[in-house]
Amino acid sequence: MNNESRKNFVKHPIKTAILVDGGFYRKRSKSLWGNKSPIDRANELNDYCYKHLQDKYENRYLYRIFYYDCPPISKNIYNPITQKTVSLEKTPDHAWMSEFLKELKHHRKFALRMGRISDTQVHYSLKHEPTKKLLRGDILPADLTIDDLELNLEQKGVDMRIGIDISSLAFKHQVNQIILISGDSDFVPAAKQARREGIDFILDPMRAPIKDDLFEHIDGIRTPNLYPTGAHTKNS
Repeated sequence: MNNESRKNFVKHPIKTAILVDGGFYRKRSKSLWGNKSPIDRANELNDYCYKHLQDKYENRYLYRIFYYDCPPISKNIYNPITQKTVSLEKTPDHAWMSEFLKELKHHRKFALRMGRISDTQVHYSLKHEPTKKLLRGDILPADLTIDDLELNLEQKGVDMRIGIDISSLAFKHQVNQIILISGDSDFVPAAKQARREGIDFILDPMRAPIKDDLFEHIDGIRTPNLYPTGAHTKNS
């Protein structure tokens, strides 16, 4: 674009809704920027979403940020390593998640859409690496520690809520643009539907690899830089 074209270029107003797959965001943000307190993680998410409104060619303004996740589950489960019952309600993860969701509610333009954790599917399982070592005979069952376990939680209703909101925003023409922060291909039908209604559909996988079928049904991929290069170091 030459100087004369830039001078005459007009940014058209674009009403933008940002949808955040919470479980995906928490996992990716921890990988990219390390562990943070609930307040700092909530502020980080807020800043990250507003980064999406900064565009060279469009005058984007925020309709709303929809955040999808599940509140922490309060359940007693059996730990096979310690052979004791663990109250999840008393764990640091439960306290962190409760405070994080509380902080998000205080941010302007945030709407929380909550699913639930399936209480029948909560269990501990061996992580991938110790499982391989155990099968190879490198370690014995007696060598396993609590750090070799991971807590498996199955979300219910989150994907459904994302799909419903995408369809509703599109059919009611409440926005011109939807930005989805996720790496899941389950939203392809909803994305196709939104595009048929004239919605500009952008995916942000936060630098994670995505499946090929997602490229076919979106209008673009964009992951903003939250921090200048070299300006942020992951916490341990």
